[in-house]
Amino acid sequence: MSLNIKSLIPVLDAEWIGSDTDIFVDHISIDSRSLQNGSGTLFIALSGLNNDAHLYIAELIEKGVRNFAVQHIPENSAGKANFLVVKDTLKALQKFAAYYRDLFHFPVIGLTGSNGKTIVKEWLNFLLSPDYNIIRSPKSYNSQVGVPLSVIAINEKHNLGIFEAGISTVNEMINLEKMIKPTIGVLTNIGSAHDEGFLNLVQKIDEKLILFKDCPVIIYQKNEIVDSCLSQFVAEYMMHPRTLFSWSFTDTSADVFILNKENKSDSTHIQYQYKEEIFNLEIPFSDTASIENAISCLVVLLYLNYDFETIQNRFERLYPVHMRLEVKNGINNCSIIDDSYSSDFESLTIALDFLESQKKKNASKTIILSDIVQSGFSNEELYSKVGQLITDNKINRVIAIGATISAFKSKFSNVITFQNTAEFIAQIENLNFENETILIKGARSFQFEEIVSLLEEKTHETVLEINLNSISYNLNYYKSKLANNVKLMVMVKAFGYGNGGLEIAKLLEHHKVDYLGVAFADEGISLKNGGIKLPIMVLNPESTSFPSIIQYNLEPEIYSVKGLKAFLKIAREKNLEDFPIHIKLDTGMHRLGFEENTLDELIQTLKGNSTVKIKSVLSHLATSDEVKHFDFVHSQINLFEKLSSRLISELNIDPIRHILNTSGISNFPDAQYNMVRLGIGLYGVSNDPAEQKYLENVGTLKSIISQVRTIPAGDSVGYGRKFMAEKETKIATIPIGYADGISRLWGNQVGYVVIKNQKASIVGNVCMDMLMVDVSRIDCKEGDSVIIFGENPTVIEMAAALKTISYEIMTSISQRVKRVFFR
Repeated sequence: MSLNIKSLIPVLDAEWIGSDTDIFVDHISIDSRSLQNGSGTLFIALSGLNNDAHLYIAELIEKGVRNFAVQHIPENSAGKANFLVVKDTLKALQKFAAYYRDLFHFPVIGLTGSNGKTIVKEWLNFLLSPDYNIIRSPKSYNSQVGVPLSVIAINEKHNLGIFEAGISTVNEMINLEKMIKPTIGVLTNIGSAHDEGFLNLVQKIDEKLILFKDCPVIIYQKNEIVDSCLSQFVAEYMMHPRTLFSWSFTDTSADVFILNKENKSDSTHIQYQYKEEIFNLEIPFSDTASIENAISCLVVLLYLNYDFETIQNRFERLYPVHMRLEVKNGINNCSIIDDSYSSDFESLTIALDFLESQKKKNASKTIILSDIVQSGFSNEELYSKVGQLITDNKINRVIAIGATISAFKSKFSNVITFQNTAEFIAQIENLNFENETILIKGARSFQFEEIVSLLEEKTHETVLEINLNSISYNLNYYKSKLANNVKLMVMVKAFGYGNGGLEIAKLLEHHKVDYLGVAFADEGISLKNGGIKLPIMVLNPESTSFPSIIQYNLEPEIYSVKGLKAFLKIAREKNLEDFPIHIKLDTGMHRLGFEENTLDELIQTLKGNSTVKIKSVLSHLATSDEVKHFDFVHSQINLFEKLSSRLISELNIDPIRHILNTSGISNFPDAQYNMVRLGIGLYGVSNDPAEQKYLENVGTLKSIISQVRTIPAGDSVGYGRKFMAEKETKIATIPIGYADGISRLWGNQVGYVVIKNQKASIVGNVCMDMLMVDVSRIDCKEGDSVIIFGENPTVIEMAAALKTISYEIMTSISQRVKRVFFR
């Protein structure tokens, strides 16, 4: 991409305010944190409900960015850069993408549906890549922002596009259609995702079909509702010639009819009829979703006139799609970012930004990179661009694996090259990996998963997977409830509610929240040692920790006169001035805080004191999630207003005030004051069932089957013979127990795990390190994955059965359980 900025003025319908229109743009950016921003960047300052990129323009100008699309010019930036002023910067980004898409004329496959879009996209890329130079959406970039970023990665060498489009409500798809303009449309599975954004299923399908309004062919699975919607859709857009190319398991009128489907343990044999001929196809998957996704791909290849032999040969090599970047603990104090199944230029930029956001404090940055495929560039141009990208991202060490990338090692600094993965593995002991954040990114054929296995810290096979995208989603959900200029403190105490404190804190810092909250000083110290720069409030500081709090620039909550005097004594000894503290008021929780009758002494102690500065005044609601006690909440808020106002008046201060917790944010919007504190909601749990459906699950606790055995009737399982088999029973043993945080009360057929999407009841007592489940009706084997909690069962369901709260379930998960973070 290299476009004269002057040509973009009419495209964006912009007002030009700048000094030089003879400038060429070669990079579009919306992320102020990206190290890839430079003099050739056009930075589009998106402005949402609670995120405004205009705030970072001055910082970007200092870093050398000179061209901006903005809704207004920040006061301190006028005259310092070139500005394209528009009414709506998101619309401007989309207009640019639509304009850029029109510069290219090659087939484009557009995918939409509730489920399967990314899988089908990746499989189509694999199946068609021997014959095309493909540009596709990186990862799951299918939103109002993701689609334009995907489209503007096209270059003149591409000759096929595969883009996915995702929507959550009405009137969104029309924007995506203008940018994708598909020539082949694929409608994947229609499920329940985002149901809350539509009146009914028909409205959702109708909205998704808008992607295909100018599309000559639509590929889909026949069913009564979709057929009805398509009939109306074709009638509405009848000015366009249209081919409906369908498949079905049950309807013989479909273009591709599945005559038979035979499931095996790890594969499926299907027999299908097409153009009155019968064919047999082996699909290397047995689950229903994968089979449907594979058939969607099959029908695309049939439409493109691929012969049976080619189809069979390529389908045999289909593979599970890993759609996420995972952060794992590595050997020798390293962090591993696992992106070992893709190697294309577009996703490399995403992975490098993720590396920057997750790097360890004082750790060097290393990338292990294979040959890059399907860039659309010549090798000379490609590796020049990759080398510059790696330089811009300040990568300390490059390990290049592959004959092609090795031939261009002059494009990189501090590079070691290997011809193949085996050669690298043979030398891995001599490469001294230590205190590094390592991005491992390679094409699937290089089998970089072997490298990940060697560099990953070895722990037992039970893991808690943390979805960082879901944390971001939940964060933005609660942000959308806040009034303008209301700050946000996020609680990361108790190891991020059991999910992992440092990694989540890094993500929150990346999202520019205002404060982090921890319970004790050691939690805050750990975050500071991990490189967190955000202000951190310690909610329950012990007086013995005051020196450490001061040393690490933590901010203590002060809740008693005794504690205040103790802190002031140490602060004076250290000659501190205006050290930030937070005053806690007790308005009815009766746990910690100054009560009304202690306010006089508090005020007298603080009057004229310059050693500390009251950064905020806060209180805590006792019943913000219980409707029957809402009158009590209002009494707390009223008392907080009274007491905090008195402090402000008599001490002549202007502190931040905050009283709302997660439930309070939703239920008492009029009491947001200057800041709110988000806790359990960030981690995907609400105390309001009506609100729960809007949150995304964050943590999934997984294990594996260690052993499977069949016991006869009359035999028992576990300690105390609590389970006696009434008939022949197949038992699977799972390596997780109460030492890992699973309550013993969840055993003895109260609770269950999920194996292959089926419930397996826990039988007998939960042991310290193991539990046993009944898998008599499940076709499973040793090594199969087991879900302990996540989407099913949820921690809410477990808490209800155990007569406790979700917090206890989440925070009970032992530190010996490895946390794996992914995006």
